[in-house]
Amino acid sequence: MTGNASRRGLFGFFSRHGHASWRGRYRFSHLFLNFYFLVMGAFIAIVFAVDVLISIAVKGFADDYMRRFMRGTIFLIEEDLSRRPRSRWPQAIKELDKKFAYNLDIVDRWSLNLPTDQAERLDSGNLAVAVDGETLYHRLKQTSSILVVGPLSASRPDARWPRGIMSPELRVRLMTLALISVFLAIAVWFWIRPIGRDLEALRQTARNLGEGHLESRAPEALSSTFALLTETINGMAERIQHLIATRKALSSSISHELRTPIARMRFALEMIPEADEAERKRLLRMLDTDVEELDNLVDSSLVYARYERRQFESNLSPVRIVPWIEEKTNAVRILGHTLSLTVNTRGLPEDQEADIDPWSMSYALTNLLRNAIKYATSRIIVSAEVADGLIRVHVDDDGIGIPPGDRTQIFHPFTRLDRSRDRATGGHGLGLAIVRQVLRMHRGSASASDSPVLDGARFTLEWPIRSAAEKNPGGAAKPVL
Repeated sequence: MTGNASRRGLFGFFSRHGHASWRGRYRFSHLFLNFYFLVMGAFIAIVFAVDVLISIAVKGFADDYMRRFMRGTIFLIEEDLSRRPRSRWPQAIKELDKKFAYNLDIVDRWSLNLPTDQAERLDSGNLAVAVDGETLYHRLKQTSSILVVGPLSASRPDARWPRGIMSPELRVRLMTLALISVFLAIAVWFWIRPIGRDLEALRQTARNLGEGHLESRAPEALSSTFALLTETINGMAERIQHLIATRKALSSSISHELRTPIARMRFALEMIPEADEAERKRLLRMLDTDVEELDNLVDSSLVYARYERRQFESNLSPVRIVPWIEEKTNAVRILGHTLSLTVNTRGLPEDQEADIDPWSMSYALTNLLRNAIKYATSRIIVSAEVADGLIRVHVDDDGIGIPPGDRTQIFHPFTRLDRSRDRATGGHGLGLAIVRQVLRMHRGSASASDSPVLDGARFTLEWPIRSAAEKNPGGAAKPVL
């Protein structure tokens, strides 16, 4: 109840004080219009810029082509005019304009304002091109009159097109632009629709998680753009949910475990003032034992919590297994007193190496050895072997063994068998849970079974010889969730 109330209070605080920042949602129309106008604006700007650049780049070629193309026509017009009196040239120009449809005219030389290079070409008898590239000028022989041909493009003024009505060229451009806009809108709509849906789904999932609904998960992404983000958020949500559940279970279990030593300490403190000297010493020893038990409980809980929230990191290093097992076994041999502690590594090559995190794996093996010493009657055998790319380390004892129904449960935190609840064996049920976490970090497992060599229990640690990163060069190992 306390954990639930705490969680509701915590998330309730953020819901009350952070709800304003969670208002609103991703609107598909806004996403579509913003992206569409951005793309369309960029497209029009690019087309305009490319058109200008192409016009500048090919202007010289276009002018030269126009001169060559129109030279024959202008020569025929000039020959026709030369056979008529100059007084009839205006009428003749109108007749020729109807035949050629080139928008012909005759103007005086002084009325033209041409660039210097084109003016020089005109005065020397060559064809000149206007700045717009659509109009040609030719000086008629032995006169100051200039024959004007053009504009030649479809956008030129024409009597057939009333004033105020768009020219054919402009109509074609607008129709082309309209078609491009429609097809682009359809393409953007089909592209942005799954993105808008994925963004809204991720926003809603994040909001639900922020409000304390840790079971919320983002649906499968419609767009491949957000597939990895969706997978990451769901993995994060699972990790958070697992950590919070672990924290609640750990807090509840620790609270329960603290009650017994605290009750004994309170009883001892109440008895000390009325006890005689011998009884006082016994009570003080009991207090000291209870303080040590509390210290061990806190230390074990912190170690377990650290491993529970720790993600796999590439802290592995190659270690020669035979010397390592012998070293860890010899370190705890003194705790066995009269027990026979034997090491059998004949199943391993002498130079066999495996990737381990030396500190955490040493903790796991030492924990199993201490556990065997606690329950063994007279003999303990530590052995190792290689099979299917795995290192297997076995710790056998001749104790009373573990019932089949309890062999999985004993690796859960704060799980102890009835026979270990007395103060003679002690412990809080966290040692084997830590061992399981260590082996998970190594992509391995810890298990319990009947001992095939002694009439007791066998605990087995197994993990790959090489780390996941070395099995897949260039790829990092994934975190254990």
